Amino acid sequence: MRLSRSFLPTLKENPAEAQITSHRLMLRAGMIRQTSAGIYAWLPAGLRVLENIANIVREEQDAAGAQEVLMPTMQSAELWKRSGRYDDYGPEMLRIRDRHERDMLFGPTNEEMITDIFGQVVKSYKELPQVLYQIQWKFRDEVRPRFGVMRGREFYMKDGYSFDLDTASAVDTYRRMMLAYLRTFQRLGVRAIPMRADTGPIGGELSHEFLILAPTGESGVFFDSALEDQDWLAEAVDTADRASLEKFFTRMTSFYAATDEMHDAAAWAEVPADRQREGRGIEVGHIFNFGRKYTQSMDIAVSGPDGAPLYPEMGSYGIGVSRLVAAIIEASHDENGIIWPQSVAPFKAVIINLKNGDAQCDALCEQLYGTAPRALLYDDRAERAGAKFADADLMGHPWQLIVGPRGAKEGKVEVKNRRTGERTEETVEGALALIAKLQG
Repeated sequence: MRLSRSFLPTLKENPAEAQITSHRLMLRAGMIRQTSAGIYAWLPAGLRVLENIANIVREEQDAAGAQEVLMPTMQSAELWKRSGRYDDYGPEMLRIRDRHERDMLFGPTNEEMITDIFGQVVKSYKELPQVLYQIQWKFRDEVRPRFGVMRGREFYMKDGYSFDLDTASAVDTYRRMMLAYLRTFQRLGVRAIPMRADTGPIGGELSHEFLILAPTGESGVFFDSALEDQDWLAEAVDTADRASLEKFFTRMTSFYAATDEMHDAAAWAEVPADRQREGRGIEVGHIFNFGRKYTQSMDIAVSGPDGAPLYPEMGSYGIGVSRLVAAIIEASHDENGIIWPQSVAPFKAVIINLKNGDAQCDALCEQLYGTAPRALLYDDRAERAGAKFADADLMGHPWQLIVGPRGAKEGKVEVKNRRTGERTEETVEGALALIAKLQG
């Protein structure tokens, strides 16, 4: 994309309404614009990040055996009345009545709808397990939306749901999803620490939240630093084997990790002092096993091995895709702007032309840009160099390819790594090799 022709409205000053870093930087970097309280339009750069995150989530869900669906945002109130949640959910649910006086709602979540769809299709225990997910816009009418997309009323979320024959099979699915989540967050370039969460009135032990460490996090967190050293992408787990899944899960949960609500001082004292870490965390994911709560309340059964009705065990698996955009920024920025992990950056690199109109500069920039116009942003504006550098740092491109008259004359490109600040001088061939690597 050529910056001179793009829809990237950057701002020099901090917007008065923005209270936290991610909100300020998303507005300043031209990623979003507010349309009403807690509701945002996603501009091209912001949408690219959103799609990059969603694609990584999608790839790991598919690899774990989940199947993608897309459900309507509008739901019939009758489904929620069947489960008993319609009156209990509270004012966060946006209730609507259509022209035929039917009660509808803008879905804040999809347990009822997916259970009903499952019941229409699956009739026998032989068709289990099933894991279905979607990535969809949702709405919750927060009483005080704040912090930009961190706590908005409309948000983009991956929600998944599993249906299993029995408790042991449901535990296998839960552990499979746990590994998929750990791999997802590692691929996104962040460390999301899994922490045991309260299962509420349903009870049980299978509930974990995933929190990204950031000073603006709403939860206090305590964890063993050994969790940060794990390479989940290299973890050798046979996800079709129960024993292998159990071994992985036992090792993963052997490291202490808890929010302030679940903190156990006695267990914390057993963690070696040099590995004790405390801080704040932003919740970006939650996995939860709730047994037969919805299949029983909605009377969704399959035919069991003995022919009798069997209510499948269910779990739910959520990732806040739009919230992740803000959480990544909160965890990865400096005083100059965003520092995107390469996997989610809207552009892998920016080409900065220091002297528009100089024939050699223009030709070299065009040569670089022509190799990967989708992956690169070309700052071809007739702006001073300082403004171009400031915008490049603000928008957080992982790499800056800087072309000036002296370098162009010598066939050289200055390359800056946004995260480290390191600068190197590369040949044109070296710069092209970098671009090719970024695309790969």
